[in-house]
Amino acid sequence: MSSSTDQYSTLRPVTRHITTNDPTGTAQIHASTPGQWRRIGPHLAINTIYSTSTSPPSLTDNTDITTHEQAISSGTLGLAQPHGTVCSIVELGPGNTAPHMHRTQSLDYGVVVAGEVELLLDGGEKRVLGAGDVVVQRATMHAWRNPSETEWARMMFVLVGCEKLVVGGKEMGQDLGSKEKELTHISGSTS
Repeated sequence: MSSSTDQYSTLRPVTRHITTNDPTGTAQIHASTPGQWRRIGPHLAINTIYSTSTSPPSLTDNTDITTHEQAISSGTLGLAQPHGTVCSIVELGPGNTAPHMHRTQSLDYGVVVAGEVELLLDGGEKRVLGAGDVVVQRATMHAWRNPSETEWARMMFVLVGCEKLVVGGKEMGQDLGSKEKELTHISGSTS
């Protein structure tokens, strides 16, 4: 599966703008690029906006930009970076009746940008979220579902790698379930 600038949803296209400093320290645009979408099944598309491999990241000489570009082109970037961050846009198609339960080894900030999204937890709790709602996802088993039969939904996520979570003496590692292969490496080509 490879990435594409073709957007699958009917939502406004996403453009990523990266800033930098010129040699005198004046701000400028480094790059403006259309979204690179990767389709995961019929109801899910992911656009990895940016990633860092360390925290705090080094911005000197655009080190972070180079590192991100290498992670994308290598096809090894996962949903979360163990010692860094990943910013992604996720689009959920209408009629998604089979949400995917999963856990990442990360602290995630998820913001609903368009449409409605239902958050489902493995303990049975559910919340319907609208544009502007924020979820702080703390390495829990969860799934996302678009309850609409006709409209796409969009969320923006920032995943921050975290220390291994231990609950009741048991290590709760990453669990991507049946989508392990598709979600382990979400960047570049994995044909």
